[in-house]
Amino acid sequence: MRKYSIVAIALACALFFSQKLAAQTSEVHVLASNGIKAVIEDLLPQAEHSIGRTIAVQFMPTANIKQKIEAGEPFDVAIITPEAIADLTKQGKTLAGSGTPISRAGVGIAIRKGEPRPDISTPEAIKSALLNVKAVAYAPQGASTATITQMLDNLGIAEAVKSKTVLLQGSDLTIAAVLDGRADFVITLVSELLPIKGLDVLGPLPDKFQHYVSFSAAVGAGAKDPVAANALIQFLAGPAALPVIKARGMEPH
Repeated sequence: MRKYSIVAIALACALFFSQKLAAQTSEVHVLASNGIKAVIEDLLPQAEHSIGRTIAVQFMPTANIKQKIEAGEPFDVAIITPEAIADLTKQGKTLAGSGTPISRAGVGIAIRKGEPRPDISTPEAIKSALLNVKAVAYAPQGASTATITQMLDNLGIAEAVKSKTVLLQGSDLTIAAVLDGRADFVITLVSELLPIKGLDVLGPLPDKFQHYVSFSAAVGAGAKDPVAANALIQFLAGPAALPVIKARGMEPH
């Protein structure tokens, strides 16, 4: 009897330590908004070195990430808007309220490189520019969508612009519409525009219409290794990430 007990204890210990080792060597699965894509991609090698784990990242709009998490998508860290994290925390999907602030970005406009640069620095100038272009591209569910639609309403040109609006899912497709000539303007977060070589960023929206979209990070309720997940978040929110955040057109919190 004792012999079997010793065997059982040995097996239990082996299982415990193998599970612990698996958790310590498994990759950290991150779901991140397109708005912070350039920052995360630049910081990835440093982040992996800092936490001692490989990191796998999927980028998509915050709305899509939220839907995936609500549908049961496994993940360790979510980097999305604090409002989305707060809602997911209420559902028991993420930990720690509205998450840890990482950075924020304003909304801007870009054109294809080499095209004439219209003035967008004032409400009057941006109104004229929007009315004179042939087509405008932005995402119907992006983090900046509410800011764009509110600006068009305030300018009184929502209906006039509607007929020449190209709505595409995600910044990659909206940017592509300008690069291939289907649209003259792309409106999205400045942090999504600056990394694209074929674009010329006209600038941010005028102060009257500008709204900053914030991004925070939270550990998933079902994270395989919460310690590694939290270490990644602390790295992204720490001083080592600041130069990249600023270089990519974003601001630290």
